[in-house]
Amino acid sequence: MDAVLVINADLGPLHRVTVQHAVRMLCRRVAEIHEAEPDRVIGVFPMPRVVRLVRFVVTRWRFNSGPAWSRAGVLRRDDRCCAYCGGSASTIDHILPRSRGGRNTWRNTTAACYACNQRKGDRTPAEAGMPLRREPVNPGWGALAGR
Repeated sequence: MDAVLVINADLGPLHRVTVQHAVRMLCRRVAEIHEAEPDRVIGVFPMPRVVRLVRFVVTRWRFNSGPAWSRAGVLRRDDRCCAYCGGSASTIDHILPRSRGGRNTWRNTTAACYACNQRKGDRTPAEAGMPLRREPVNPGWGALAGR
């Protein structure tokens, strides 16, 4: 267990933090354990899986737009599954290569394994003869926080 889900006081997902950060939140009493690992403890606290904030945090900004693009977010959105062969992905690939004006956006990037990323190279999927198994989408906040 490397990350703990933080949920708001109204049970809406916010983000993930490390176990150490979650324990600090518990010690400061800004959060309480909502769900824990059975039979595992850290000091006096059960090993948290989900912590709930004690006070409601206004997250109006979350509904204005989706989460910002990140490499880790792309891998999480695609479940670390290669968009070309379906294998385990460790890199991201730009559908329209950056050398041709492709940007770091949710719709222009996808998870890819190293072999497929190298095979595709500086070409579009159509030029490389490597069709995408799924179309990239803009994820919502819940899609990235809930995993």
